[in-house]
Amino acid sequence: MTELSLHSAAIMLTKRLGRLAAVLVIVAAAAFTLAKLSPIDPVNAYLGIDIARVGPEQRALIAARWGLDQPPLVQFLHWAGNLLQGDLGYSMIYNAPVAEVIASRFWVSLPLVGLAWLFSGALGFALGVVAGASSGTLLDRAIRLYAYVLASAPTFWIAILLLIIFAVQLGWAPVCCAGPLGVVPDDVTFADRLRHLALPLAALTLFGVAQIALHTRAKIIEILQRDAALYARAQGAGKWDVALRHGARNAALPAVTILFASLGELFGGSILAEQVFAYPGLGQAVVSAGIKGDVPLLLAVTLFLTLFVSVGNMIADMLYRLVDPRLRDEALSAGGQHG
Repeated sequence: MTELSLHSAAIMLTKRLGRLAAVLVIVAAAAFTLAKLSPIDPVNAYLGIDIARVGPEQRALIAARWGLDQPPLVQFLHWAGNLLQGDLGYSMIYNAPVAEVIASRFWVSLPLVGLAWLFSGALGFALGVVAGASSGTLLDRAIRLYAYVLASAPTFWIAILLLIIFAVQLGWAPVCCAGPLGVVPDDVTFADRLRHLALPLAALTLFGVAQIALHTRAKIIEILQRDAALYARAQGAGKWDVALRHGARNAALPAVTILFASLGELFGGSILAEQVFAYPGLGQAVVSAGIKGDVPLLLAVTLFLTLFVSVGNMIADMLYRLVDPRLRDEALSAGGQHG
């Protein structure tokens, strides 16, 4: 790579990091504003049923200890200053540092979201290739109907349906949680973890299949209509042979790009799935923080998820430019001109 190309790539990376920092600031300000506009009083939500036993003076002391007696702008600047020093704050509802809450919850959610991401990508891509190669047939119509139903069905509805059928009616899977009730998390076996993970994972996987399948199908149909594919058919290659050797290979990169770009939707779906199955992951912590007005935890999780999804989108964009020389040269030229 020439010196000019390295210079252009450095400018492009700097711009992307600058945009990411701007997005994080805007998201933090929007989340803080929405939390302050919420009618939920954090002190009342924290006290719960004990609110009748606490007088106004004690409530004022709690508010002062949390810094809630300060103007909203002062609270935000104080939180932002601590964040820049690596302090995410203290969770009111979990009575623990926010960093510890996020770390513990993230490792519970990671197998759920990560496996759902992989399975939905593989299943959606396979269905898209089959539907595209058999376009216009009964099989194609069945796959499209399946994808359209999944695309229009909310995650919580799919989760509730799976819960009623497989946990309540058939008894094949546990009703809730990440392990047996009454068992300490350290004592939960690997088999029990898989049993409790199965239904939330199935719900989240089904949620992510539709978009990949429909996009891959359209790409396969487009590739099969190209001159190269028609030439291969004229030389005696079968339709499935062309679809697998040429279509699947060329449709893989757009599918991977969409898969990375869908991380945000997948995290949104995980919040609903974790609520339905009482799965103690990051999504359930977000809902609890929102309901009980735990602003430090809510802001930290929001920024963490924003960073995670933004990095996923950045990876998808870089993959596209890395594989397609036209986009890479165009981006480097733009970076060099602006520099």
